[in-house]
Amino acid sequence: MEPKFNILLSCMHQSDMSLISASNINSETVMINQCDEQKTVVGVIGENKIKMICTTERGLSKSRNMAIKNSEADICLLCDDDEVFEDGYERRILNTYKDIPDADVIAFKMKDMPSHFPDKVKKLKTPDLFHISSWQISFRRGSILKSGVLFDELLGAGTGNGAEEELKFLTDCKKAGLKIYYAPVAVATAAQKKSTWFSGFNETFFENRGASTRYILGFLPASLYALYYVLTKRNLYNKDISLPCALKAIFKGIKKNKITKLKRNLK
Repeated sequence: MEPKFNILLSCMHQSDMSLISASNINSETVMINQCDEQKTVVGVIGENKIKMICTTERGLSKSRNMAIKNSEADICLLCDDDEVFEDGYERRILNTYKDIPDADVIAFKMKDMPSHFPDKVKKLKTPDLFHISSWQISFRRGSILKSGVLFDELLGAGTGNGAEEELKFLTDCKKAGLKIYYAPVAVATAAQKKSTWFSGFNETFFENRGASTRYILGFLPASLYALYYVLTKRNLYNKDISLPCALKAIFKGIKKNKITKLKRNLK
């Protein structure tokens, strides 16, 4: 039997389902619309069922988790509101899972965006996970539910703690024994709209990055990563902040360890 497929679309303040057509989505979709009302609307676009869940909750990780829980599909692909899908993407994704039968998670290629990986299927190790963005991530929903892994709602847009929610999700998948692959199969193009959380390479950015990597990796790996990131990414941030200031801010975040402390307080 053909696996059932869903797009899991996270968006905000949509008045209708027109984003589906604008994104060239041609498959069944669970659309989480964070707005100012609570309701669920079910419609059909083309031949595909679209479930739009409007919610007053905020936070990208909360949106991802709500979509996972409300999907009934076998295979899901995460999606943001700034993607345009390639024709035939669903068939490519399902064929890739057929070709890699032991895959629990597959990160796909984004067209017109550089990839860190060679042009071949690759089983990903933990260091590789730093090079995956959330919009590349697909998974067997059954594997995710069985593992108990969801997106950490202390991370991601809307939390004030910066991003890295996809890194936490993938490292948690890896710890749970799930098999993660990269496949050089293009499924969409990113429109690169203005980010809802990124406001430049300032001290807050680096402090949040230090806090999030300490939370995800622990003190020593986060410290090594901080040195690597600040030293190798100077071309990205040197117009906004000096290397010494970036280094000071990222280690300040590691030392303060605010997300780990917040997690402890919630228990």
